[in-house]
Amino acid sequence: MPVDILPIVMCGDRALRHPAERVDLSELGTPAMARLISEMRATMEAAPGVGLAAPQVGVPLQLAVIQDGPERWGQASATDLAARQRTALPFTVLVNPSLIALRSEGTAAFYEGCLSIPGLTAVVNRYRSVRVEALDEQGEPFSRQYNGWPARIVQHEIDHLGGTLYLDRAIARSLSTTENYLANWAGRDVQEVSRALAFELPATSA
Repeated sequence: MPVDILPIVMCGDRALRHPAERVDLSELGTPAMARLISEMRATMEAAPGVGLAAPQVGVPLQLAVIQDGPERWGQASATDLAARQRTALPFTVLVNPSLIALRSEGTAAFYEGCLSIPGLTAVVNRYRSVRVEALDEQGEPFSRQYNGWPARIVQHEIDHLGGTLYLDRAIARSLSTTENYLANWAGRDVQEVSRALAFELPATSA
């Protein structure tokens, strides 16, 4: 059966600004939940993106899907990938997740974007390493540590489940259109970008 590509909710919609409800465990493993997860995965891949939270498709549930790999890295150089610690992230379903920041690993500031805020990107300072405790699509609990870019992805998606957008955490003076970012700042060290755009980076960032 064909899987639908769902419309993505854009910023300014109240669906993105309210905490999502916990998924009832009785719903996990049902055909309806399996279909929603399949549709979210297909929507994420079609966008394309590396994560999608249920509120982004108008479903107020604590549910998100994440995935990253070389097919999403575009023209990023090996140096850029290394700086971001961007590594392959297998497809994962997060149900009712909770996040524990591993503060001893410090933070890192990089540009990020969002499927619900097309055409813009900004620098966000996030923890380098986090531990996530969640259920999978079958209701099985797991606890997993994420580092580098995968840690950024899960922080971004779990923020969505609490009604938070990346712009709420962004350094305002770093805000750029995607076009200007690609033309001027892509692949450049964020310290260099901060000097060019006259914004300060947090002392604990990379």
